[in-house]
Amino acid sequence: MDRAVQDQGVLIGLSVVVFALRDGEAVVLTTGGGPDGAGLPFGPFQPARHRTFELALRDFVAEQTTFPLGYVEQLYTFGDAGRESPRAEMGVGARRVVSVGYLALTHDPSAVAGPGSAWTPVLEFFPWEDWRRGRPDMIDQRIAPALAAWVAEAETAARAARVDRLFALKGARWNEQQVLERYELLYEAGLTPEAARDHGQPARGAIPGRAMVSDHRRILATAIGRLRSKTKYRPVLFDLTPDTFTLSQLQAAAEAVSGLSLHKQNFRRGVERTGLVEPTGRLSAATGGRPAELYRYRGAEPPAAASPACPCPASDNRNGTLAGNARAD
Repeated sequence: MDRAVQDQGVLIGLSVVVFALRDGEAVVLTTGGGPDGAGLPFGPFQPARHRTFELALRDFVAEQTTFPLGYVEQLYTFGDAGRESPRAEMGVGARRVVSVGYLALTHDPSAVAGPGSAWTPVLEFFPWEDWRRGRPDMIDQRIAPALAAWVAEAETAARAARVDRLFALKGARWNEQQVLERYELLYEAGLTPEAARDHGQPARGAIPGRAMVSDHRRILATAIGRLRSKTKYRPVLFDLTPDTFTLSQLQAAAEAVSGLSLHKQNFRRGVERTGLVEPTGRLSAATGGRPAELYRYRGAEPPAAASPACPCPASDNRNGTLAGNARAD
């Protein structure tokens, strides 16, 4: 092994993406908010202090935000060479940072404390991912022209096809799960503040979307894509909703996570087909109109014939199944 590499060492950092729903919007727990943007809860793994990664994660999240983590699962390990270490001083020197990311869901976005900690709308970081009111204008007015100029620099068919596919140009279909791929494309094209910061160059364009420290926006994009994917085969929406809910509230949760508008009747038929919810026999008067029936999650896995686990959209599904027809486009 190269002696210089051996002496450089590695620091293991832990980060977590905590999702919740608030007022019909998907929110994420953030910290900081300095000149480089907000960050995810993040801290170093200290072997002398922590027996496991998860115990370390829970300790520093509680310290940074006062929010007690519930269930968490490992998301991904981010260890690419060239990752910028978080701007917060960690005393790492020249050591390479390998970040182990975690994903957590909560139905209780309670008040948090700590320097800059807050529940921040997810789509503030990725506004082009919000298709609930149709195709976002910013894609055709700002993103597509900026990427067209980037494509013209290389004039490669592969680069152009990648742009068309990821941002649904020239008749391509939008795939809501490819959040990370879209962000990485914008980063590669030099159209994000993080790209300008990491390479010491002026930003090439002003693409909307809040920046984040280090590569935390990449980690967040990975988590959004994972969550959107999981709604196709696991009933994860119920980890974000209260114990009882109306079907309209459940649909709003599905739309907030997927970033898509769903057909009301198809969504409700899908809910009935999965067998995942049951009526409580009570009505909600909080709808502002006619009282709506309250439901609860049954907590049992649906039979195989009743999949998907959530009646959420699958953008690459065109065969007339429930998942494909739930979309309102």
